[in-house]
Amino acid sequence: MTASQSRSRQPKQLDAKCLQTEISSFRSHLAAEGKAGRTVRTYTEAVQWFAAAHLRRQPGCTGWEQVRRQDVQEWMAWLLGRYSAAYASNQFRALQQFFKWLAAEDEIPDPMAGLRPPQVPDKPVPVFADGDLARLECACAGRSFQQRRDAAVIAVFAATGIRLSELAVTGIIQPADPRHSDIDLWHREITVCGKGRKTRTVKISYDAARSLDRYLRVRTRHVQAYRPQLWLGTSNRGPMTASGIYQVIARRGRQCGIEVFPHQFRHHFSHTWLDRGGAEGDLMELNGWTSPQMLRRYGASARSASARRSYDRIMDNAP
Repeated sequence: MTASQSRSRQPKQLDAKCLQTEISSFRSHLAAEGKAGRTVRTYTEAVQWFAAAHLRRQPGCTGWEQVRRQDVQEWMAWLLGRYSAAYASNQFRALQQFFKWLAAEDEIPDPMAGLRPPQVPDKPVPVFADGDLARLECACAGRSFQQRRDAAVIAVFAATGIRLSELAVTGIIQPADPRHSDIDLWHREITVCGKGRKTRTVKISYDAARSLDRYLRVRTRHVQAYRPQLWLGTSNRGPMTASGIYQVIARRGRQCGIEVFPHQFRHHFSHTWLDRGGAEGDLMELNGWTSPQMLRRYGASARSASARRSYDRIMDNAP
């Protein structure tokens, strides 16, 4: 382990002390806007970390009005020396939202006005290699509760590319209206709740519908089958959390020698959709995107794959 890795694994300092009052108000503001719980936590922790690890070490800094442009730049430089550019960029954007809110609320200068986030270099989208998905499916072959559940989780991820958080909260019935379910096997559709609590309907393949149907049948014999949540634990344990589903995917990957994480299915789905000529607008709708930013990334990935396939067709006949 390098010194940089060791530093990055140390617990974050989050005790903002005299600077905490505004952070708490910012958290309330985000919650009132309907931001997802994870977003609220990520943004507020980013501001707390900046306050505790940097501002509190500056002599005489006792209020947010004393924060300088240089403080933000020094903090970004510190982050870039220890973390990825993508992570530093996310921290920058969280601080940017905080200072915009603070400037509007308290009418104080925004120290981040005119600053740009760290440049994030383009990286290849991590997609599955040929045969990887088939190996994952084979790892779940069988008729036990765990095997059919895991097979259904993988099948739904592969067919839809939905987020881990969206899959985790999928319900077999909707608590607000028990007559309705998030799952419609006949029409091969699943209703998911995405970022900002926005709901959308995604389509699943026939294979995914079959895997889900098999799981639903074995689920009826689970002691906690009455629960509204779709995914239940083994040994008659209750509903699975997003962390539990993540562990299922990682464990099945290790079982067949593949390093895999849930978001990789989203990468693969989006890449495959565009690579096969799917409409960009349709992909935005299916993935719950409101900005074309992600399209550009996956579009580049699909064009790269197409160019590599074209190489043999063109160069095999070259003199």
